[in-house]
Amino acid sequence: MRLTAYTDYTLRALIFLAGNRERLVKIQDIADQHGISKNHLTKVIYQLGLSGLIQTVRGRNGGLRLAREPEAINIGAVVRGTETDFFMAACFDAGREACPYAECCGLKGLLGRATAAYLAVLDAASLADLLAPPQLASGELTQQPWQRMLPGTSHFGGGR
Repeated sequence: MRLTAYTDYTLRALIFLAGNRERLVKIQDIADQHGISKNHLTKVIYQLGLSGLIQTVRGRNGGLRLAREPEAINIGAVVRGTETDFFMAACFDAGREACPYAECCGLKGLLGRATAAYLAVLDAASLADLLAPPQLASGELTQQPWQRMLPGTSHFGGGR
């Protein structure tokens, strides 16, 4: 199973916002960090605002911030809200022609259980869980990834 770019951008935006709670973030900050189109990201941000996950502040000094605590943002719900379907095979799509093996094949049931397990793992995670990666055994990880994201901001060791 592969997530769409839209879901990927949604998760990246949420992680970035969660790592920058002390300031308003510009869409361009997120786009620059991840090397993605500001236009594509704007669509993601619009939907996140409609869903109530982020708050947008208009104006010259405006920007974006999380509308909820990271612990209150469920990753399974986010993924379900951004993915159009979870068809792992053609037999999941009721709009397609019936499979000639439908009467004797267990593939649909097996893949259905695999999809349910996949979503159960996502349902058990919050945005806060994505902010606390396990430390590397070698001790190389001394900063959280978002602390390396945008040099020059107050969160990253200086002001802009």
